[in-house]
Amino acid sequence: MLEIQSKAIRIEEHGGPEVLQLVTVSVPAPQGNEVTIRQKAIGLNFIDTYFRTGLYKQPLPHGLGSEGAGVVEAVGADVRHLKVGDRVAYGQSPIGAYAEVRNVPADQVVKIPRGVSFEEAAALMLKGLTVQYLFRQTYRLQGTETILFHAAAGGVGLIACQWARALGVKLIGTASSPEKAALAKENGAWEVIDYSRENVVERVLELTKGKKVPVVYDGVGKDTWLASLDCLQPRGLMVSFGNASGPVEGVNLGILAAKGSLYVTRPKLGTHVATYAKLKAAAAELFGLVAKKQIQVHIGQRFALADAGAAHVALTNRKTTGATVFTLD
Repeated sequence: MLEIQSKAIRIEEHGGPEVLQLVTVSVPAPQGNEVTIRQKAIGLNFIDTYFRTGLYKQPLPHGLGSEGAGVVEAVGADVRHLKVGDRVAYGQSPIGAYAEVRNVPADQVVKIPRGVSFEEAAALMLKGLTVQYLFRQTYRLQGTETILFHAAAGGVGLIACQWARALGVKLIGTASSPEKAALAKENGAWEVIDYSRENVVERVLELTKGKKVPVVYDGVGKDTWLASLDCLQPRGLMVSFGNASGPVEGVNLGILAAKGSLYVTRPKLGTHVATYAKLKAAAAELFGLVAKKQIQVHIGQRFALADAGAAHVALTNRKTTGATVFTLD
C-alpha cells in the first residue's frame, strides 16, 4: 500500500484551543501488527485537553485523541482477527485519533456489532469501557449499593447512569444545572444533586439517611476531592479517575485516616484492558447492554474536524452534554 494523505489535527506547542492546527500528513503502510482505518467518527474526551495543555506529557509536535471508529483499509502481515472492510472502533489508541486516516495497533481494535453506528461506537468506546472498568473491575458493583458519581450528565456520566440502572444500583449524580440534572435522571440516575444550588455532602447524608456511600466515582478532580471524601462510609473507596477541574495534588494521607480509614485509587483504562482478550471481553459486555437497549448513546454535539478548537472550548466551559464526536464524510 502506498502512503495515504490525510487531514489531521496537530499541535506544535502546548496551550489553549488556538494551538490546534489542521494539517495534511502522510500515513504509511501499516506495520505487521497494525491496521489502517479510514475514520468515520472520532470521540472527544477530556483527556484530550490534558495533552493539549501539557498536563499529560507527550513529545511535541503531536496529534490528539485516542478514540475513533471507521473502516479497515489495510492490515499488517501479522493481523488475524481483522480484515479489509471491517467496521471497527477503538478507545485507547496511541495519541492521534483526530485524523481522517490513521494506523492503529490491531490489538486495540474491535469490530463494531450490527446495529451500532460509527458515531455511536466512537462515542462509546473510551467512555463506555471506562464505566465498564469502574463498575465491573475497580469496584465490582453487586446491585445493592447506593453510589455517588460526579458529572453525571457528561459523556461518561450518562453511560454510568444507565449502567447503574441496569445493575439495580442507586446512582446519586452531581450536575451543574437543572437541565443537566434532569438529563441524568432521564438516563437512570436515582437522584441528582445540582451542586450550583445544593451542598453535595449534606444531600448525600440526607439521601442515604446518614449512612453515606461505599464508593465515590470522581472524574472532576481538584474541586470535588474533599467533598467526595466526606461522602464516603468508613473504609469506603474513593475512585479518582479524572481531572476535569484540575489534578488532585498535595494529598496528606492522614486525611484518609481522619475521615474513616478510607481507600483511594487512581485507575486508568489501559491497566484494566491490557490484553486483547480483556479488551474484547469488556467491549462485549458494553455492546451487550447496547444491544439490549439498556445503554443508549447520547451524542449531544457534533463538530467537523476543522472545528476541533471550538469543540475543546465547549467541553472545557462545561457547555456540552453527553458525548461529543467529530464527524467525517
